[in-house]
Amino acid sequence: MATSNSAGSQYLRVGDLARQTGKTVRAIHLYEELGLLEPATRSSGGFRLYHPAAVDRVRWIDLLSGLGISLHETREVLDRWWKSDRGPEAMDELRTLFTAKLDETRENIRRQQDLERELAEGLAYLETCRVCGEPGNVECCVNCTQDHGLEREPALVAGFKGTRDGARRPPRPSLVNVEEHHPS
Repeated sequence: MATSNSAGSQYLRVGDLARQTGKTVRAIHLYEELGLLEPATRSSGGFRLYHPAAVDRVRWIDLLSGLGISLHETREVLDRWWKSDRGPEAMDELRTLFTAKLDETRENIRRQQDLERELAEGLAYLETCRVCGEPGNVECCVNCTQDHGLEREPALVAGFKGTRDGARRPPRPSLVNVEEHHPS
């Protein structure tokens, strides 16, 4: 619930700010401790009251966090920003940071796309196992001869079939009935 000051401005209590941003009250307090967020005022009872624009500030902090920028790094960048003597130099630092984060993000997307492709191939391969003509224990799967319609076995599936050192599991020897022969 927002509260009004004598001038009629609406302030948010810390719990309201937390709810509106999906953060915990503890997170809001941490942002304040790190100097990333400040309450606009305090209530007569001493409670923190935040300007409605604090919602955008918390979302900005969350956005930077999503880019992999820690809270401490955010504070350092923000401190350098406000202490900069020249705007163009401050903008250059942001450009450098954003360029590095864009490169990292693109690399993460590429890795996620590779993983998506591997998962799709693994699922397509496993789908053909539903009609396996060789029902039996997992050793039958390790030595499967069924055509799965793929050039290669997907790495996610192949890893289950290998040993811990990466080699293929050798087939288990069949149990053999051994009879002792006594010389007569």
